Amino acid sequence: MSLKLITPDWPAPPIVRTLVTTRFEGVSQNAYRGLNLGDHVGDSWVDVAQNRTLVRELLPSEPLWLKQVHGTTVAYADNLNEVIEADAAVARRVNAVCTVLTADCLPVLFCATDGSVVGAAHAGWRGLAAGVLEQTVEAMGHPPEQIMVWFGPAIGPSAFEVGDEVRQIFVADLPQAAGAFKGKGSGKWLANIYHLARLRLGQVGVTQIYGGDLCTYKDASRFYSYRRDGVTGRMGSMIWIAGAS
Repeated sequence: MSLKLITPDWPAPPIVRTLVTTRFEGVSQNAYRGLNLGDHVGDSWVDVAQNRTLVRELLPSEPLWLKQVHGTTVAYADNLNEVIEADAAVARRVNAVCTVLTADCLPVLFCATDGSVVGAAHAGWRGLAAGVLEQTVEAMGHPPEQIMVWFGPAIGPSAFEVGDEVRQIFVADLPQAAGAFKGKGSGKWLANIYHLARLRLGQVGVTQIYGGDLCTYKDASRFYSYRRDGVTGRMGSMIWIAGAS
């Protein structure tokens, strides 16, 4: 089975490899139809395991599957091979695969411009506001100006409705964040999660930012979306440092 993947458009060094899945292909059925990689959403574990096997065939090692909780903990994929509660991972060892699962939340891939360290973060609004991206940058231990990031498929700015309390959280921390919200009335706002992430990264010196133009909510044929469907699957965004072929 040939999987249909998303190819990040960014100038990462050749030794940095990525794999970003869609819902195309796979064996999951009904609401999870396609390549669901999430084992916590109610799908058949047998189907999820088969989907993960299909993806594993394209990877150099078993990815580090995280138990994501919308927090800021960063795991180190170099020496881990079991599920850990975290929302980001970094790796310096060749062929250690950092992985996050999403269905509207923002998946962010990181790499140093010299290819010496990579990372992946799961950024829903809670994790984003709490600092998961900043924590990932810090864990990479590399000058921020030498880190580049790519924003994967997430809910777009015309679909991500939030309440006034969410806007207040971001604006209280960073006044410039007001520009990432468009009023709808009755205390509701449309939030641009890509813009919010750019602002947060810019505050710590990361300016080489790519992607941010794939909306999960609007593209039902390619992407899972929790906001759109409620019961749904999860897509994977993975990154690693490739060894010599």
